[in-house]
Amino acid sequence: MMERVRAVLVTADNTTLVIRRTRPGIPAYWVLPGGGVEPGDESREAALHREIHEEIAGKADIIRLLHTMESDHERQLFYLGRVSTWSFDDRTGPEFSAEGRGEYALEEIPLTMEGLDGIDLKPEEVAHVLRGALNAGSLGVEAPL
Repeated sequence: MMERVRAVLVTADNTTLVIRRTRPGIPAYWVLPGGGVEPGDESREAALHREIHEEIAGKADIIRLLHTMESDHERQLFYLGRVSTWSFDDRTGPEFSAEGRGEYALEEIPLTMEGLDGIDLKPEEVAHVLRGALNAGSLGVEAPL
C-alpha cells in the first residue's frame, strides 16, 4: 500500500502554507505540502521532513497526527506542524523540473474559515476536517503550538 504524508504547517502568524496546483485543462486547486513515503525513509515523520525540505525548502516541528485517510491502495497521513523556516524560491523536489506536471506555487493563507473558503483544498475530506477543527478550536492556532 502506498503511503503519503502531508502537513498543515502553521506559521508564527497563524497562517498555513499550501501549494496551488495549476495544470492545463484543470481548474486550479490547492494541496498541503508533502508526498510519498520512500523505502529509504526511516519513518513517516522522516519522510515528511524530507518532503517539507524539498517542497518548501523549510523546517518544521511536527506536533501530532491530525487525520488519516485510507483507500484500497493508498493511505494518507495528515500531520499538524509548526513551520519555522521556508522559502518560496529554494525548493528542490523533482516535481518542479518534471515536464507536463504543471505549476506548484507556494502560498500562505490565513488559517481561518475565510482562508479555507477562499481555496479549493484537496482532498475535500481534509478541508472538512480542518474546518471542523477550526470550529472546535482544536488546532491550537489561537496560541503558539
